[in-house]
Amino acid sequence: MIRLEKLTKIFDTPNGQIVAARDVDMEVPEGEICVLLGPSGCGKTTALKMINRLIAPTSGKIFINDEDTSTLNDVELRRNIGYVIQQIGLFPNMTIEENICVVPKLLGWDNKKAKARASELLDLVGLDPSLFLKRYPKELSGGQQQRVGVIRALAADPPVMLMDEPFGAIDPINREVIQDEFLKMQAEIKKTIMFVSHDIDEAVKMADKIAIFKEGVIEQYDSPDNVLAHPSNAFVADFVGADRTLKRLRLVTVEEITDQDAPAVSRHSKAKDALTALNDSAATVAVMIDGDHHPVGYVSAEMLKGASGLVQDLARPLPAVVPHHADLRAVVSEMFANDVMWLASVDDSGRYTGVVTQPAVTAALGETYRRASAKAER
Repeated sequence: MIRLEKLTKIFDTPNGQIVAARDVDMEVPEGEICVLLGPSGCGKTTALKMINRLIAPTSGKIFINDEDTSTLNDVELRRNIGYVIQQIGLFPNMTIEENICVVPKLLGWDNKKAKARASELLDLVGLDPSLFLKRYPKELSGGQQQRVGVIRALAADPPVMLMDEPFGAIDPINREVIQDEFLKMQAEIKKTIMFVSHDIDEAVKMADKIAIFKEGVIEQYDSPDNVLAHPSNAFVADFVGADRTLKRLRLVTVEEITDQDAPAVSRHSKAKDALTALNDSAATVAVMIDGDHHPVGYVSAEMLKGASGLVQDLARPLPAVVPHHADLRAVVSEMFANDVMWLASVDDSGRYTGVVTQPAVTAALGETYRRASAKAER
């Protein structure tokens, strides 16, 4: 959907020429998010702004949906591109509804259609239209304003979005919330997005692909997992950090590594029956569940051996549970906090879904290395 070919930008200055971007080649498939990363002055923002011609390229080609954008005038080009900046840029004298409707109205949408679109988009990012449509930007928090800035760029339903550090000015707690809302929205609308960030953790969370720039050149363009597991050179390794293996915990969810066959027993089960279930599964613990299938305790083989009576008389409280949609950072954090090697996982309604273990976490992190090793051997 977005393809850059030998894209170059040279600025003329009183002290000579500065090459801001040199022979940038990359392609962002339809419906994916590409995050541009690198130190200040590396060319990532210049590359982004050349796509909607806020900065004119010195040479090279830009294609959107296989159309050479050099054949389009600026207005035609920008009608198909949503643009979001860190400063948000909402018009203070307009209501939220009027802000969102600006571009649709410029494109000739009738008033009813534009207002319906504004209401739809507010709902998409968790802002109640009945409460927010008639408010002014000053009546919203910074995080709420940023959400409006994002959906305003989506108002005319452009196929492509460019985002220049859109969440950089938001405090860490609200940033996580907005990122999560944005990813939920992207799962529905599947826009093709190029996204400048300075935050490797944000890139790992948001991106399908990451492009790391140095002095106007792309040093590596790859999936977040491969960038972290297999940095292409010392610069990339240093940029993503010595803790890059830990950063990969963000890329795997609990659901992906949960042992769904881990034994679960009713609180009314007999101890000897629970022990049999444990022995048959070779598991170390069995999770006790209530009538609604919620995990409420656990028993181990050691606790059950030689015991009589019911499981509920022997069970101990669970150290913690983790939601199935959480990433492995939450798992590792809870395991360390509770000094355990396993945790029960639950779905959105709190029902037991299985057990996640420390060996499963280790195996998930090692999978990328094993794939690379197998590929090298072939």
